[in-house]
Amino acid sequence: MSLTQDYNSYTEENHNVWAILFQRQIENLPDKAIPEFFEGLKLVNFKPDRIPNFDEVNQRLKPLTGFEVVPAPGIVDDAVFFGLIANKQFPATVWIRRMEQLDYLEEPDMFHDVFGHVPLLTIPVYCDFLAQLSAMALEHVDRPDIIDKLTRIYWYTIEFGLFRKNGEKARIYGAGILSSVGESKLSVSDESIKHGFDVDHILNTAYIKETFQSQYFCIESFEELLESLPKISEAIAAMRKQLEEV
Repeated sequence: MSLTQDYNSYTEENHNVWAILFQRQIENLPDKAIPEFFEGLKLVNFKPDRIPNFDEVNQRLKPLTGFEVVPAPGIVDDAVFFGLIANKQFPATVWIRRMEQLDYLEEPDMFHDVFGHVPLLTIPVYCDFLAQLSAMALEHVDRPDIIDKLTRIYWYTIEFGLFRKNGEKARIYGAGILSSVGESKLSVSDESIKHGFDVDHILNTAYIKETFQSQYFCIESFEELLESLPKISEAIAAMRKQLEEV
């Protein structure tokens, strides 16, 4: 992608927005997010008062898992998105919300993409799942109906996944929740519906873009995600065959 992160173009308001959002979630998440998230924050060395410089982040991130952050103009099409991630390049937008948009955005900004996603990109097994799921999506990028199903897997894991082991309290690993003060509180509360991780259930569950999710799926380990890939592949292959026979 030709877009670059012109780090020197960020204004003080941009940095202040990052600082407010960062501090709010750092205070909010300790009893809600998985410990690996905070370990990842330290590994990539995010500054609480300055927008991350992608070049500096990548110097720390790439040796850990092979992943790097690449600038994106915003939402990119499926082929570009999954192609980048399959190649261990995570597309992150370079713009950040304005001060009056602290609590709501129609589309993801840098705080979501970077604060929510990048710390988890320090976890090898998580990255293996993410890259292999994206490679699978690339094989079906000609079929929007199949991509919609695979996007449900991505949505209920990478974006809005919860971690709950042996009946313990649910913890957050999904980037869409980690970057949202409201949903981070709702998702782990007794008010939310939580299911165990089940490929067929997720493939048949539509997701919500406009507001908080109505339900969440919980994994017991990141290995569970990686081990689910053959079942996902089998289900998608059967689905595609059935659709093509109609």
